[in-house]
Amino acid sequence: MDRRAFITMVGVSIISTPLAGEAQSTGKVYRIGYLTVPSRETAGAVANTFKLALRDLGWIDGQNIVIDFRFADSDLDRLPHLAAELALTNDVIVAGASAVVAAKSATPKKPIVMLFAIDPVASGLVASLARPGGNVTGLTVTVGREIYGKQLQLLKDVAPRISRVAILMNAGSPSDARAAREQEIETAAHALRLQRQVVAIRDPGELDNAFAAMKAARCDALFVPVDGLFYQHRTQLASLAAKSRFPAMWGHREHAEAGGLMSYGTDLDDLVRRAATYVDKILRGAQPAELPVEQPTKFDLVINLKTAKALGLTIPQSVRLRADQMIE
Repeated sequence: MDRRAFITMVGVSIISTPLAGEAQSTGKVYRIGYLTVPSRETAGAVANTFKLALRDLGWIDGQNIVIDFRFADSDLDRLPHLAAELALTNDVIVAGASAVVAAKSATPKKPIVMLFAIDPVASGLVASLARPGGNVTGLTVTVGREIYGKQLQLLKDVAPRISRVAILMNAGSPSDARAAREQEIETAAHALRLQRQVVAIRDPGELDNAFAAMKAARCDALFVPVDGLFYQHRTQLASLAAKSRFPAMWGHREHAEAGGLMSYGTDLDDLVRRAATYVDKILRGAQPAELPVEQPTKFDLVINLKTAKALGLTIPQSVRLRADQMIE
């Protein structure tokens, strides 16, 4: 069993264990709600990293805190109900991606820490990154146009003959944020003289038809930005990309580990650990409105050499030298 598989197994095991009951200390026990879009199986290791990061800060589940985990299994329609449940009983809510919108709708007052937010300003979650101005703060998972340009440039470096890139989008994302994201990706693609074809889905049952639409539009490459829906179904997506013979760029290393050609994006574990520091500050009295939203600072380039070989691609030395990991 490789190291990441072991970590995932341990992570799922830990967060699946029943809570120990009341805290063993005599002080106040804070309740922390954790809401995310993917399934427990898919996102359990990331959730466990959050739990361990809180422990490092002195917050121990079952003693001075209780963490209430909720996983939507990529069913966006479940998010409002799950968020409402957490809002009733928890002091702080940590919410990932699309779950943040549901959390804010469920409670306009209780502190919410964003985890993997895409564009919180366009989504109306915060007034600005520097001054959130409400009950929401935390971290974004992207840095906007700049990272899209780097991702597409890396894809073109590895597959220089591509000309029309399919952009897979989640139709269930907040419309304002999705529109802003599409515009940023379009700007980045235009700068590289790449045509783009946006294909949007709402659930994984639409993936086969989505890839058929990409082929019909004569796309010759694929770009999949970060999203909880795509993260959960990364193995299926990698298989469909391979079947369609699309050189593909993905937003998380886990996509490349699942068989995708390459990924360049945020280190999720780093973001989760930083999210724990927000919770720590809030539990110690800080107000979300006064805590600036932070952007990612750590990025990884991962290349799957086996997939590259299957696609008949040779990874340039310049790209190899930049890689943080190459999967044989």
